[in-house]
Amino acid sequence: MGIERRYAFLVTTIVPALNEEGNIDEFCRQYAEMMATAPFESELLFIDDGSTDGTLAKIREAKKQYDFINYVSHPRNRGLTESLLTGFSVAKGDVFVFYPADLQYKPEDIPSLVEPISRGADLSTGWKQGNYNKALVSSIYNWVSRKIFKVKVHDLNSVKAFRREVVEQIFLRRDWHRYLVPLADNEGFRVDEVKIPLYDREWGSSKFGSIWRIPVGVLDMLAVKFQISFLRKPLLFFGSIGSVFFLLGFLVGLWAVYLKYWCGETQLPLLYLVILLTGLGFGLFLMGFMAEGQTAIKDEVSELRKRLIFQRSDKKDTDNS
Repeated sequence: MGIERRYAFLVTTIVPALNEEGNIDEFCRQYAEMMATAPFESELLFIDDGSTDGTLAKIREAKKQYDFINYVSHPRNRGLTESLLTGFSVAKGDVFVFYPADLQYKPEDIPSLVEPISRGADLSTGWKQGNYNKALVSSIYNWVSRKIFKVKVHDLNSVKAFRREVVEQIFLRRDWHRYLVPLADNEGFRVDEVKIPLYDREWGSSKFGSIWRIPVGVLDMLAVKFQISFLRKPLLFFGSIGSVFFLLGFLVGLWAVYLKYWCGETQLPLLYLVILLTGLGFGLFLMGFMAEGQTAIKDEVSELRKRLIFQRSDKKDTDNS
């Protein structure tokens, strides 16, 4: 007698894999054990991201053994965000789970991660528990992220479960998978959090060891913040700053006129400063107008994406009726 599945939705676990041949067999074995008791139907979708070892061969062997496995292979390495986007495009599930292949997160914890979705959450993010390398850097990064994005979760850069609608309405640029939580929160989706144990890697090496990830992550964070906050009304943002520069240029100009005609002093540096300040003000106004055009295009694309989602939902409902 099969296990009773309590959740009505299908879960697709998307697992990007880059040179993880030593972890594939064990991951699949643990995933099969998880599925034996999980309260939902599930598929396991591997994205081989241009591996140069035997990862793809291991995935193909596992597919022959387990009927719940599917896979896509990139001919070259495209990065984690591109791998996830590939997974989103071919996944069959109503709910997506993002899980790494390195077994630092165990498949047995996937039901706990998915459980808030069954209670109405749109996105459930893991909160890493245990000792791990770069814990200090991670804690600082997450503290800054909470302050910038005003989200209440403790860990932005962890495993996640989320409804398909979340990624259908969010545009992810390269490396922006790390900011799925604030992007989803900005769109009005309900975000929840679950404590998930983190284990030591038993095979292979981390793909995220470069120190350059820190400044890149900071710049990405600022770019995301700029997009979700200031690009709503860019002319107001740039125009306000431009007005300040115009005002400063006007005041400096008045002071220069006073010095010349009342004090008999000609101050060329003040003239140069007036030109600089008014030029900056004009440039900022111009940036605001250009950003307004980009925002209008972005809003049109977002509206078109939503219409396509609604049309697909209506067609699905019609087919099921």
